Amino acid sequence: MKSKARQFIKSELAKRDINYVQLSKLMNKKGYAENPDKIRTKIHRGAFSFSFFLEVCDSLSVDITLIDK
Repeated sequence: MKSKARQFIKSELAKRDINYVQLSKLMNKKGYAENPDKIRTKIHRGAFSFSFFLEVCDSLSVDITLIDK
C-alpha cells in the first residue's frame, strides 16, 4: 500500500508540474507546517500518515472518494 500512496502523490505532483518546494508553500498556505526536505523524505520513504496524505491532497485540490469494497 505504501508504494501506491507514494506513487499517487508523485503522479499528482507531476501532473501539476509541482516540486517539493512549491508543495511546501501550498501546504503552509493551508496551515499544514511542512518543509520541502521533510516532504521529500516522507514521500521518498513512503512512510507517512494518512493525515499527511489527506493534507497533500487538500493542498493540491485533489478530491478523494472512498468506495466500499
